Amino acid sequence: MVNPTNMGNIEAVLGQIRQYQAQATQGVEISPTAGAAQEVKPTGVTGFADSIKGALQEVNATQQTSKAMRTAYERGEDIPLTDVVISMQKSSLAFEATLQIRNKVLKAYEEIMNMPV
Repeated sequence: MVNPTNMGNIEAVLGQIRQYQAQATQGVEISPTAGAAQEVKPTGVTGFADSIKGALQEVNATQQTSKAMRTAYERGEDIPLTDVVISMQKSSLAFEATLQIRNKVLKAYEEIMNMPV
């Protein structure tokens, strides 16, 4: 026979486990406080997709800046040629690095898909 006080402890532990599950799946921080009331705060955790999206946006911004500098130089604005060339090289390197990362990710994906189960 289960003691009613033990049953309350079991329910409290189960409630805590459920809260930790919610924290893991929803990216929130649960601060343990006394009693049943819990304070929930977002942790600001970003996922893998958000990180990739941010990196691609940075590469795009680098390319747009390079293009703007090149067209401004071609129009005859007072922009040093060295700044334009450096900007173009930064843009090129960022794109090449992104391309190499994409190739590595695709290769890893193909290897995982070809693994025997």
